[in-house]
Amino acid sequence: QVQVVESGGGSVQAGGSLNLACRVSGLGFGYYAMGWFRQAPGKEREGISCIFSDGTTTYYTDSVKGRFTISRDNAADTLYLQMTSLKPEDTAMYYCSALALCADNRYDPSPVHRGNWGQGTQVTVSS
Repeated sequence: QVQVVESGGGSVQAGGSLNLACRVSGLGFGYYAMGWFRQAPGKEREGISCIFSDGTTTYYTDSVKGRFTISRDNAADTLYLQMTSLKPEDTAMYYCSALALCADNRYDPSPVHRGNWGQGTQVTVSS
């Protein structure tokens, strides 16, 4: 059974930074593209960034491009998201997922998760 544990969220002021981590177990982590998603209150979950299994290629949604950096450590089965220049509109619960597809504006969760998500990590940015 695939399990993901997101961590690193918190409360910061606008312009601040946070570093998120996602530890994955029960999965051949190094074989999968991985992605970060977020869900703000009252909104649908959206994909914001993804990275190929070997880390060579990354994609970002326009709203985070230039501010967020996705990376991974395959030896540690861990995905990261470095967030800088945070804005109040970045406030959301953040989740990670293995992907069936990682492409420009395409972040399709892998069926290995069977529709389940981790508990997420809350990011709150105040103005």
